[in-house]
Amino acid sequence: MKKRLWGAMMSLVMIVQLTACGGTNVRDTRAGTAAPGVKEDVQTADTKAASAASEQPEGDTDTGDNSFRIGIVTGSFAQSEDDRRGAEAFRDKYGTDNVTLAVYPDNFTEEEETTVQIIADLADDPEMKAIIVNQAVDGTTEAFRQIREKRPDILLIAGEAYEDFSDISPVSDLVVNCDFVNRGYLIIRTAHELGCDTFVHISFPRHLSYETVARRVAVMKAACEEFGMVFAEEEAPDPTTEAGVPGAQAFITGHVPEWVGKYGEKTAFFCTNDAHTEPLIKELLECGGYFIEADLPSPLMGYPGALDLDLTGEAGDFERILAKVEEAVVKKGGAGRFGTWAYSYGYTVSTGLAEHVRNVILGDSKLTDIGDLSKAYSVYSPGVDWNGAAYTDAATGSKTENTILIYQDTYIFGDPGYYMGSTKIEVPEKYFTVE
Repeated sequence: MKKRLWGAMMSLVMIVQLTACGGTNVRDTRAGTAAPGVKEDVQTADTKAASAASEQPEGDTDTGDNSFRIGIVTGSFAQSEDDRRGAEAFRDKYGTDNVTLAVYPDNFTEEEETTVQIIADLADDPEMKAIIVNQAVDGTTEAFRQIREKRPDILLIAGEAYEDFSDISPVSDLVVNCDFVNRGYLIIRTAHELGCDTFVHISFPRHLSYETVARRVAVMKAACEEFGMVFAEEEAPDPTTEAGVPGAQAFITGHVPEWVGKYGEKTAFFCTNDAHTEPLIKELLECGGYFIEADLPSPLMGYPGALDLDLTGEAGDFERILAKVEEAVVKKGGAGRFGTWAYSYGYTVSTGLAEHVRNVILGDSKLTDIGDLSKAYSVYSPGVDWNGAAYTDAATGSKTENTILIYQDTYIFGDPGYYMGSTKIEVPEKYFTVE
């Protein structure tokens, strides 16, 4: 597989990132729970208060273009490492005069008021022109409502929104989520093309209550029927319950051999929880079975821990990360059975959305133009295709133009690895209204 080199900017990003932990990026992006083995931001009373304020490093690399000011809010390194690193990369590229960062609480489900305040406080800066929240956790909608009342001039952008689109879209200028409709079809199609006859969906009630997850399940079921595959569901513990992350991961570890025996080695497995991903990959490498891609795909999602990889030397360089993970997967006998996105979704949402919004502020792009959005994402994922569509309400069939679902081509590890061409496939129209 031919690899392209990142530009000089990304080399600088890698230098910055070498100081932080590398290798593991296991998190429940919908749970407020960080997995063991990930360095966590210490949330003492003092540091929690500090995280609510905008963060300014001791030096900046201001490019001299002071015509925009963007605020980016993400989770911490412990909760959303890729999201956070992407925000830092954008700040390091354009400087602290143009970019202000903030962090919402790790336990955002219990500290919604704090989350609202952290986001809303960015609007107190009179020079602020746009605020991006990635991931747009609970509380983002209320924060945007408050900002709208006092600063209607600020562009409000939600990346990977948790709250219902019917709530967050009206108060946002742009909402961008991972495409749960197209991917619901394409993941099944990919599994079928790789020779799978069964697909197992692993989740729990809380996740299944989200529209994005529930609709994707419905699309997956319909696609399995189209391709003559068996669709099955398994329930695993929610890491936010008493079991915690260790208990949830132990459950997956103990049950994968049983599931492979039950469904067969021509079965593709998918889990909705990031903490489940590492043990699922690890056991499938040992027992057989397929793993097309993670819920929020990245070569850092589950693979480093499952393969016991130290990626400190590759931190920030996704082409080198992909190559190292691929080599380890192939050595484990996983060629042609395991996949990912070549570039982290969380990282490219932070960087790509910010780049897109900057272009909009400077008059070079249109906010809801998918082509312009994909072009901005590609700046931080060179050589990889993106695609997407406006969100379609399943009940009414109507589209919400300021809510865009986006996805990256699927990469299958091998010797050599290869892209599935998923972004070139036209998903049948009927899937956009499947409930």
